[in-house]
Amino acid sequence: MSAATIDRATVERLVREALSRASGGSVPPVPAKPKLVVNVSARHAHVTQEDLERLFGKGHQLTPIKALYQDGFFAAQETLTMVGPRQRTITGLRILGPCRDHSQVELAFTDAIFLGLDIPVRKSGDHRDSPGCYLIGPAGMIELKRGVIRHERHVHMGPADAAYYGVKDGDRMNLRVMGDCGAVLEGLLVRQGSGIKLEVHIDTDEGNAVNYPAAKGFELFK
Repeated sequence: MSAATIDRATVERLVREALSRASGGSVPPVPAKPKLVVNVSARHAHVTQEDLERLFGKGHQLTPIKALYQDGFFAAQETLTMVGPRQRTITGLRILGPCRDHSQVELAFTDAIFLGLDIPVRKSGDHRDSPGCYLIGPAGMIELKRGVIRHERHVHMGPADAAYYGVKDGDRMNLRVMGDCGAVLEGLLVRQGSGIKLEVHIDTDEGNAVNYPAAKGFELFK
């Protein structure tokens, strides 16, 4: 077996077995591999409480309809109509909660091309050089001067996961997808924080490219 084909777990096992033999068996066992969840994130919006009230009425609160994988986050019942520069629209744009300190829309490139938008790949909250749009709700309309982005592929993880993979917040990792459309998605942004579950987010274009529903497995590596 060549070095290029040996995965992290195998290398760690071989090294620990060698150390264990040399030290009389005192080397601690390899920590369990964290459970990796990969989810496809469809187009959606995040809004501030102020913008929510402009769109749905004063005092309006988001209504959760589905919990997301990360604790405390949810898909809301509320949806919007988005209008692009070609006067083309996307209806049923789901809001994800809870409300944030900035409003933004996250699209796949396919969505942006349809709307006539040239969107940058950005981390959530980074709106520099990004276009805007109009968002319409049942009580009003708002204009986002900027904030329409393609959220770059990323991986959420807690401190124990980061220690296992040997990474820190802001690092980059790769995701290997096994299946009939297998591929390696490079440069996932590590977003590390306390109380976070290990989860990769890719968008619908990426999910379609790797035939996500038929994927046989996923591997996260540096």
